[in-house]
Amino acid sequence: MTAPRSRRERPAKPALTRAGIISAALAILRAEGLARLTMRRLAQELDTGAASLYVYVRNTVELHAAVLDELLGEVEPPPSAGSWEQRLEAVLGSYTAVLFRYPGLAQSALVARPRGDHYLRLVDTLLALLAEGDVPRSQAAWGVDLLLQVATATAAEHADERPEDSDEWQALAAVIRTASPEKYPHLAASGPELLSGAPGERMSWAFRALIAGIAHTPRT
Repeated sequence: MTAPRSRRERPAKPALTRAGIISAALAILRAEGLARLTMRRLAQELDTGAASLYVYVRNTVELHAAVLDELLGEVEPPPSAGSWEQRLEAVLGSYTAVLFRYPGLAQSALVARPRGDHYLRLVDTLLALLAEGDVPRSQAAWGVDLLLQVATATAAEHADERPEDSDEWQALAAVIRTASPEKYPHLAASGPELLSGAPGERMSWAFRALIAGIAHTPRT
């Protein structure tokens, strides 16, 4: 039987840092998913007590926000070619793609409030592109919030789709296709258009519609 080792004989654990905690959290997210990224699981990974982590991260919401900020470093910069609207749409598409790559993160992003360098750089990039299009600063400021809300909500809606979700969609589509023209005349007439378009096409249109609206809707 092996005798237990004295604590004095064990190698010293590296000191906790916020950067180290976030790095470990990212590793858990990639390996096990967001649902497993809890303070308790993170403490286990770092061989410490959960209470020790609260010195650096106040709660799970803040942890998820910090992880989100790190992942926003994967958002691609705007392409060099194209109109300012096209380049803005490309950045928003890249942001949405990041959320799609990490299922569960989009739902967290709806309530998380990242405030690190990557988030600030993303917002600054969006503002710069809107300024390039001569969008008034006041409209651009509110517009950035709206654009990120729609991109995040779109990712949250589709990121964790399950087979039963497809069944529910098919059932809804069948109801729309067979809607009574007498009872729901506008619904019946627009049914094919309501169901048309691939998700990517609809998202692209939504971004273009929002960008146009932001550019031409003055704040009062």
